[in-house]
Amino acid sequence: MTRLVETMDAAENIEQNLVPDGLYFAGAGAYTIVNELPQDEKAREDLLDRAMGEGRRRKSSEKLRRGRLPSEGLAFSARGAGGALLGTVRLWDIQAGHDAAGKGVRALLLGPLAVDPASKDLGIGSALMRHAIKEATRLGHGAIILVGDPEYYERFGFTGAKTAGLAMPGPVERRRFLALELKPGHLDGAKGLLTPKGRRSSRAMRIIPVSLRFSA
Repeated sequence: MTRLVETMDAAENIEQNLVPDGLYFAGAGAYTIVNELPQDEKAREDLLDRAMGEGRRRKSSEKLRRGRLPSEGLAFSARGAGGALLGTVRLWDIQAGHDAAGKGVRALLLGPLAVDPASKDLGIGSALMRHAIKEATRLGHGAIILVGDPEYYERFGFTGAKTAGLAMPGPVERRRFLALELKPGHLDGAKGLLTPKGRRSSRAMRIIPVSLRFSA
């Protein structure tokens, strides 16, 4: 597992100097983007509550995440110099309907992306997005889907052009239903409902009644 993968400061395009151990320096106010660790859970949930409020649990996207683990290697944390959690982003394995031949289309769902309100002007959200897209591409995924403001996400290449035939498992504003193809044509002809396909959380399995756990 990569220990430190990227360091950014408030100027997102500032020239960076790579040192041998893989740590990037970008001057004063720098922060690091690292792979999320299990012990980050409480700090992450607290950050999400501060940044998004309790209503975040009622979003349609939550139906695709509930009881699942993030896609392997695609959950990231932004940390300040003292180790404080400043931002988070996770990606999840889903099926984006079926293609014209009836074959399931695998994709990623991105979210939530959140930054501590006290650190919102440091470019952390953009740094997390760029890193997540880069890693998803490196791992061979074909597309990323999200629900978010196009005014923000268009800068990373997201549009609504490939989601017209897709549906969320709940209400969604069509203008905010966006996708980015990491492989050209990956979402061509994709139609149908988004469904979860990720690894199940062991915690979710523990709360399923035994009579249901072994049902067909």
